[in-house]
This record gives sequence, structure tokens and C-alpha cells, in this order.
Amino acid sequence: MSNKDQLSSQLAELENRFRERLRVELAEMANVAKQAQSDNSDPSSQLVLRDQLHKLAGSAGTFGYNTLGTACRDLEVQLQQQLDNPSADEAIIRRLAAQVIQLDTLLIDKADTLRHAPSASEEHAIANTDRHIALVVEEEELAQQMSQTLTSFGYQVSQFAELPEVFKSLSSLDAVIVDTSISEWKAQELTEKLRTPGSEPLPLLVISSDDCFNSRLEAVRAGARGFFTKPVDLPSLESRLERSFTNYQAGPFRVLIIDDDTELAARYALILTSEGMLVESEFDPELLLEKMHAFGPDVVLMDINMPDFSGPELAQVIRLNDDWLRVPIIYLSAETNAERQMSALLKAGDDFITKPISDSALLTTVYARAQRARMVSDALSRDSLTGLLKHADIKDQLDIEIGRAQRSKQPVSIAMIDIDHFKSVNDQYGHPVGDNVIRALSNLLRQRLRKIDRLGRYGGEEFLAVLPNCSIEDAQQILDEIRTAFVALKFSADEHSFTCSFSAGISVCAAPDWPDEGLLDQADKRLYQAKKAGRNQVCSESDKAAS
Repeated sequence: MSNKDQLSSQLAELENRFRERLRVELAEMANVAKQAQSDNSDPSSQLVLRDQLHKLAGSAGTFGYNTLGTACRDLEVQLQQQLDNPSADEAIIRRLAAQVIQLDTLLIDKADTLRHAPSASEEHAIANTDRHIALVVEEEELAQQMSQTLTSFGYQVSQFAELPEVFKSLSSLDAVIVDTSISEWKAQELTEKLRTPGSEPLPLLVISSDDCFNSRLEAVRAGARGFFTKPVDLPSLESRLERSFTNYQAGPFRVLIIDDDTELAARYALILTSEGMLVESEFDPELLLEKMHAFGPDVVLMDINMPDFSGPELAQVIRLNDDWLRVPIIYLSAETNAERQMSALLKAGDDFITKPISDSALLTTVYARAQRARMVSDALSRDSLTGLLKHADIKDQLDIEIGRAQRSKQPVSIAMIDIDHFKSVNDQYGHPVGDNVIRALSNLLRQRLRKIDRLGRYGGEEFLAVLPNCSIEDAQQILDEIRTAFVALKFSADEHSFTCSFSAGISVCAAPDWPDEGLLDQADKRLYQAKKAGRNQVCSESDKAAS
């Protein structure tokens, strides 16, 4: 047997063995989870479940089941938090156990699992209740206002008088917000001091009374991810804070390799996978378009010389589809002639790596291109005010999730959300204040919903949320919790303060009763019912609105 055949055989055998082992382990975990549900006063089964989740979280992603691995990791963290809390809510333990029992649904379609990997949380837990933010602000009124606002968004906030106190508490913190007016502010010292051993520096946001270039430069040198001048736009600050966590936990990049040399492709895949990327290879160029649709890569690595086809020809085939214009194509070749390299790049390519390719060059080039492509793609698909998906993009996501729900036989709930009496906010306080209200609600929705959920600005002050694997009862409860939190937010305009509320309508797509009419139409009708019934409530049934 050749080395090539032996490698393929070994990889296939390993994956088959792992998948069979996976089925056994998931069944065992489901049994333990049922024990935890029936007797959640006994922590022994919860401890066993935590250890099982930890083991599977480390192995599933290695074999390509990234969504499953990430879901196990999230559940492990949630379960550990409950175990660490002597007064843990028994309802939360039962809900976590129920999520564990459902993990086997992630094995229905591996391709679906990989496509869904960037949004890999499988539970409705409030995202930031465990995010601990250090606040170092001298002005007491500003500190209290910031603390109240961030708490409303679900963060845990601790106020510190001095930076040395923060440095002593790094292990329990997730981010730091510093006012440069404090006496201990020294930009050059912060980057290293905010770093715990073996980890990246904590996200840092800086507040300043001075909006000059040097102040911003000092913030950058301190490692700041955000810079805000007084008076602080708190919704914008919270949005940047949330984005810092999102970047810190960005989903794995997806790389598609097109190369007729399977050994080289396997090596590239191993190197990239070792750095946490999702990699698929295609050795038949005629299947390229099918693979592009199925996998949705962030980057394409393509050999420039292949039997019957050239890399530039295939790159131009990809570019014929407008949906793939944003995907970088990196040529791989032993070609060293600069003119021929340039000619290839002019034919739809973006970069060129010359063989033999070092591991570091491969990783650096792919990572840089994938990161930039994702940032550009994300920016183009998102609303500039809220950072949420635009109208067309959220509707596309709705179609995708409905199709996935029908294949997996899991429910998907749809929520239409509209800010109450929003026109009066604009009329009384002005459009900039109205924009703050819209941005605040978008931030709150993004923070309180799962990573797996899809959220878009449907138009004006109206939002659309798509909640996969979520019953209409759970969606009702979640939206009501968010509604209550939104009403608690205080908005300021000159010397006045005010509050806002929203109304929502929910519909569901669930087996075996697939809807006869569009889910959007159903959700919109229920939104109208909620408004007609007095607003500031969520309607999830055709005959009543629940508040």
C-alpha cells in the first residue's frame, strides 16, 4: 500500500472508530443526564456529567465535529458554575441535563454541523451573567451610571479605586474599563500587567476627557480595544465591550483546499487544523462548486497546476458567483517567475505562496487572509447602526434555519420585535437619542440570546430573531426576560431621563405540524396582537398575549 493510500485508510479508520465511540459516549452521557434530572440534589451524577462533557469537548472538534465539541464545552462551563454555587437553581440543572440529552442530534449531518460551527452554543443561557468587568473611574456619578447600565446588560461589575487593586484580581476578571484621569494610569505598564500567565491580555476599554491624537495613541499602546470620550456613550461602550468578547472567541476559520496531490493537501490540512481551523479538501475540480456551496469557506487554497485544469481557470469559475467574490483565493505553486505569478493573480487570485511552503508561511498567510475576509464579509452583511444582520441577510438565515429544522426535526422559533411608541422618542428627544435606543436594544438582544441564534434589524425600530432548537414556550420566556431588562434601562436626553419598552410576536416551525403560512406572517400577526393588547408584552399564541 502506498503512503498516500495508507494515510487515507488510517484517517478513514480513525474517523469511523471515533464516530462509533461517539455514539456510545453520547448514549452514556444521556443516561447520566437523566439521573441528574431525576435527582439534582445529588451532585455525583453532575460531576460525572461534567467530566464526560470535558472529555468530549476536547476530542469532538479534533475529528471535525466542531459544533458538538463547542456545545459540550459551553455545557461543561455552565454545569461547573452551578456546581460551584451551593444555592444552584435546580431548574437550571434540569435544563442543562436536557441539553445534554439532545447532543446526539448534532450527529445527524456532519456537513450541517461544520457549516453551523461559527455559532456553536446550544443553550439559552444569558451570555454575560458571568462576565466580570472591572471599572476604574474616579467620578462617582459616572461610575454609578456605568455600573448600572452594564449590570442591566447582564454583566457583573466591580468598582475599583486604583489599578493595583485590579491587578490583584485578574484571575476573576474578564475585562477592564479605565478612566485615564486616575493617578495610576500608565499606558506602557498596562499591557503586561493585564495579562494572566499563559493567556492573552484582558480586553481593555479606555475613557478619557481628552480627545487628542496622543490620548488615543497612549490607549493603543496600552492595548485598548476601545476609546471613549466624556460624556460617555454607554450603548456604544457596551457594544464595543461585547465585540471584544466576540473577537476573543471568534469561530474557527474554514479553509477549502483544492489540490490534486492528496499528500500535500493532507499535510496542509493537518497544519491548519492544529491551529483550530476547519479544513476540507477536494481532489476533483469538477466538484468545486458543490463543495463551495456545502462548506462555505473563508479562504480557498488552490494549486495552480492540476491535470486538465489550471488554478486561475478554477478561480475564475468561483468568481462567476457574486456570493463568493469576498472569498480570498490563495494560489499554491512551485512557480517562481514573478511575471507568471502576477499573471495568475490578475486572473481572480488574491495571494501567492511558493512551494515548498513552510508551516509558518502557510499559517500566517491563511490566517491574515481569513481574518480580513471575515471582517469585510461581516461588515457588508451588517447594519451600520446596530451591527446586526441586514434585512436580506436575516431573511436568508431564516430560510437556512427552517431547512435545518425540517431535516433535524427540531423546532425553530421566530420573533418579530418592535420598539413601542418609537416615533414619539424621535419627536421628543431627537433622532440621535432614538438611535441610542435602537442600538441599546440590539446590544441587549445580542447579549441575551445564544450564539447559535440569528438576529437582524428588519427595518427601522423592528428586529427579527431566529431561534433554532427552541420551543415557542422557551422563546416566550426568553423574550419576556429581555423585555423586562429593556424596560429597566435608563436613557438620557439633555437633563431628562426616560425608559422604553418593546412588543414582540412569536411563531414556531416544529414537526410534525409544519406551518401552512409563512412564519414571518404569523410572527407579524402576533406582534400586532401584542400592540393591540396594550404593548410592552410578548404574544406567542393566536388568541392571547402574555405579559
